[in-house]
Parts: sequence; C-alpha cells; structure tokens
Amino acid sequence: MKKIALALSTTALLSNMAFADDASEITALKQQMAELQANQEALIDETSDSQVGFTSVDPQFSHNGMGAAASKVYMTKSPLSIGGYGEMYFAAPDNGDNIADVYRFVPYFGYKFSDNIILNTELEFEHGGADPQNTDSGYAVIEFMYLDFLIDQAFNIQVGNFLTPVGLINLRHEPVLFNTVQRPNTEKYLIPSTWNTNGVMTYGTIGDTGLSYNAGIVQALDMDNSNAGKKKQIRSARSGSVGKTTYNRVGAVGRLDYRGVTGLLIGGSLYYGDASQGSVADASTFMYDIHGVYEIAGFKAKAVYTATSINGADKIATVNAGATTPIDASVSEANGYFVNLEYDVLASLATTYKLPVFAQYDYINPTGTVVDQNNNEIATLDTKAESATTTVGINFFPHEQVVLKLDYAMTDYADSSAEDYNTISASFGFIF
Repeated sequence: MKKIALALSTTALLSNMAFADDASEITALKQQMAELQANQEALIDETSDSQVGFTSVDPQFSHNGMGAAASKVYMTKSPLSIGGYGEMYFAAPDNGDNIADVYRFVPYFGYKFSDNIILNTELEFEHGGADPQNTDSGYAVIEFMYLDFLIDQAFNIQVGNFLTPVGLINLRHEPVLFNTVQRPNTEKYLIPSTWNTNGVMTYGTIGDTGLSYNAGIVQALDMDNSNAGKKKQIRSARSGSVGKTTYNRVGAVGRLDYRGVTGLLIGGSLYYGDASQGSVADASTFMYDIHGVYEIAGFKAKAVYTATSINGADKIATVNAGATTPIDASVSEANGYFVNLEYDVLASLATTYKLPVFAQYDYINPTGTVVDQNNNEIATLDTKAESATTTVGINFFPHEQVVLKLDYAMTDYADSSAEDYNTISASFGFIF
C-alpha cells in the first residue's frame, strides 16, 4: 500500500509540473519530486530488509547470554534471519602429525512468527564433512532448535533443543568470543560444550538489579556410557546432542548472573539430575560452576571453576562391568578450572583494529575419584585425564567480526607415564 500511495503521489506531482505556469512553482515542484524520490529509495530499502534476513550482526549484542550471531534474530526487523560463524585451524604438535581442519561452519536460521514468538536454529558442520560413520572425517548436526515465547523482560519461555546455561563458553562459543584456537579443556571435558539439551527453559532479568536468571527442566546427562571411569565420561554423557535419544529421566538446571557494574559479569550455574537414561535408577549427577568476566580499558580477565559429583557411581560401574568389554568403573568426582588474561595493545590508539595478547591456565581432573562396583576407590583408567595446559598467544581483529589467532599450548600430565607435549596452532574465525 505504501508503494501504491507513493506512485500515485509521484504521478500527481508530475501532472502538476506539466501545468505549472511560472518558474517558482516549477522549482518548488522539483524539490518535492526530489523528496519523493528519496522517500521511495528509503521505502525500497525498508521493504528489502523486512523480507530478506541479511541484517548485519551487532558483535556487542547478546540475547540471554548467547553469542552475537546466535542472537541475531532477536535484533533484526526482518521475519527471516540468516547468520552464522566458522573457524579453521592448523596445529603442529611436537608428538605427532600436523593437522589442518575446516573445524566448524555453522549457519543460524531464525524466523519471527511475531514479535513475541521466535524460532532460532543452529546447524553445525564439523571437520568439513558429514559422514555419520566416521566423525573424524566430519558430521552435521542440529546444535539447537527452539521456540522462544517472549512474554516479559522478567519472564520468557524457551521450548525445544537449546544450549544448557552452564559456564562461559557453552553459551558463547563463537570464535571471536574466546581467544585460544581450541576451547578450554575445562569447558570441553567437565562442562561438555557444546552442551545442548531438550526441555523447557524460563529466563529473564530482574528489574534494574543487574541480575538475570535461567531455570529449566532438561534431559538428564547419561553417565552410563562406554567412557565410564575415563576422561570422556562426562563429555560422552550429553543426551540431547545428536539424533533420536532416550529421554527416560530428567534434570534441573539454574543460572544466576550479575551485570550491575560496567564491564563485570559474575555468576554461577547448578545442574542436578538422574545419572542414567538406562537401567541405573539410583544414581544422580550434581554439577556446578562459578564464572566471572571483568573488562576495562583493553584488559579482560575470565575465569571458570566447575565440579561434578556422581552419587551412586558404583551402580554405574556395576552395569558397565556386565558389558561385553567389562569396565567395572565410574567417575565419582571431577573438577577443573581455567583463568584467562588478555590485553589489547591497540586499545589506546585511534584504530578499529584490535591486537589482544593473552595467557591462559587450564587445569582439569575429569577422573578425580573413580570407584568400582563395590564403591571402592580405584586408580584412574586414563593416564591422560588429569592435566594442566598453559597457553600464550595473540589475536588480530582486522574487523570486529573476523579474528586471526596464533597460540602456543604446553600440556603437562599429572601421571608421569604420560608424555607431555606442546602445540603451536593458527586459525581464523568469523561471525556474520
């Protein structure tokens, strides 16, 4: 209708120009014609934006703690939103072959059914392919797909498959948001990022207090898996990550963050649920983390501490002892943390470029306590479980949506029989 009205106005104006009988009238009509043409161009741009989801991403915008690209659908005027991120890296460890990996390409598709009902989805292609028989050569998954019902600043509801609100990296895992080439081990083996789950989540901000919260019922982690007693037991427990999954038991998750001081985020998360989706009925998992970020004048500090305990781990060990390949073990306690410090050496200069240098210390003990079916503590089955990795490096941001990374990681194992190693890595990442 706006286009029709504008066309009729233009036609009428041209007609008036034809009958204008003096120079002043013609000048005035020409000015009106120029204004109409400008309005028409603006209307074309507005109409295009409302139909096609190519709004630029705002790297500073975050909805419910998620990354900027994942939050894009919430800020665009378009019903359809298209965004994404990607990263590729090269690594040269001193104990093996060099690696080149088209690590991740992740498109986001969002759609606004209305201002209050939003669909948000993330598709992930890892390792440059999609071969379900060989995950080393690549695969494709839906990383999240949920409906968001925006009700009020203080109370909203997500339903479907979404990111579990635990830690720092799990919600904000886009490559421009962390400065190491690889994500911290703490948020890989202890907070099993990317940890998506199926359930119902409420969230919101509490007035002007600077507090925000998440609370939900989700699919329970399944600790009864083939990695019981080993480094990857918690990581392998993600029930909602891929395909059709067993959903016999549930867990509860909650998060509280404070952002009332400029540059500061401090908060914590709790998860509690059954420890198995299978035959183990009397075991439970409790996980928590404490996290913080502080940023001022080019300096940024980030830290996460997390711990997990499995009550009834001996029952998981009993079930696994009856497997074709007996394990007779389960992790009972695990913990770890990382601390990351960075400084942008270009922060005081009049430039849009950023050049942060950083250092990170990342300690994990994913098999802190391992028990057998009689609940007796036994030695870990994985000599490469407990480790500390110190990483130093530099990033370059030629654009706020593009990052080039270079780092040197030194990994030391607590078990003297495991060989320590160092890795130099380079990568690029982007969001759009």
